[in-house]
Amino acid sequence: MGGDHGPNVVVPAALSVLKEVKDLNLILVGDQQRLVDELKSHGADVGPRLQLKHASQQVEMDELPSVALRGKKDSSMRVAINLVREGEASACVSAGNTGALMATSRFVLKTLPGIDRPAIISTLPTTKGHTHMLDLGANVDSSADVLFQFAVMGSVLVQAIDGTENPTVGLLNIGEEEIKGNECVKEAARLLAKSDINYVGYVEGNDIFKGAVDVVVCDGFVGNVALKTTEGVASMISHFMKENFSRNLFTKMTAVIAMPVLKALKNRIDPRRYNGASFVGLNGIVVKSHGGADAFAFANAIKEAVLEVEKSVPEKINQQLESLLTEQQVG
Repeated sequence: MGGDHGPNVVVPAALSVLKEVKDLNLILVGDQQRLVDELKSHGADVGPRLQLKHASQQVEMDELPSVALRGKKDSSMRVAINLVREGEASACVSAGNTGALMATSRFVLKTLPGIDRPAIISTLPTTKGHTHMLDLGANVDSSADVLFQFAVMGSVLVQAIDGTENPTVGLLNIGEEEIKGNECVKEAARLLAKSDINYVGYVEGNDIFKGAVDVVVCDGFVGNVALKTTEGVASMISHFMKENFSRNLFTKMTAVIAMPVLKALKNRIDPRRYNGASFVGLNGIVVKSHGGADAFAFANAIKEAVLEVEKSVPEKINQQLESLLTEQQVG
């Protein structure tokens, strides 16, 4: 029910993924009548692979997380997360209020042993393919120990999802030299250097999209600013390209000639292809879709959840963290 479009996007996205992923079952959670009406508009109905779960409330996009947590116990968000806790669903996917989704997920599912705070991780395109970055906004102030935990979680997720045997991990910093950065980042670097994580050192903001590392680690304040800056720059470049190609008849003809290249470029950096940020560190799988996602983008968020279920990401994070903590105690 959340996001900018609600069932108008979620229902067609769900139907398209059901066609593509044959062993997938989905539960649509929300206002049952609205969901039934939306399904009918697409010539679909409930069945063995598609069920409905009624929820009498929904969390508004501008609602305070504390208000949603205390006063919306029958919201579509809360009911969906409860299904994960009860084992009726393997994962929850939502385009709703990020703060409320994180607060509710943490309250209902709890964190994995050894994890102080969950983090938001997402995939970003690079010149070499893609990278994963966390935290993207769940924690605005993180200690060195928490940054270390982010690195563990990011490394395990990349191992599981991408099949990368020994992912490279870098700490986002204002320079590559060891003397750069605040004490928190320096201490996190020391912790990572002593661990079995494939830590390669500091990376700067301009290294993110070069594909310098498989995992970029930072606190949520820095990560969210970097992400929103990236989105803003991409939007500006798109605006300038449209403006210049439509300037006169000659530039319009040039645009027609360049269309195959422009389409290929758009597909390569299309943020909809990378939609679906994971809340790692929870005792369960929760994937956050962008609030403005269309059906194509939301379908990719569902597929991200499917991948994490198939690869048992929370279980693998738990195993890796236990192993590292044991090594630290022995050392």
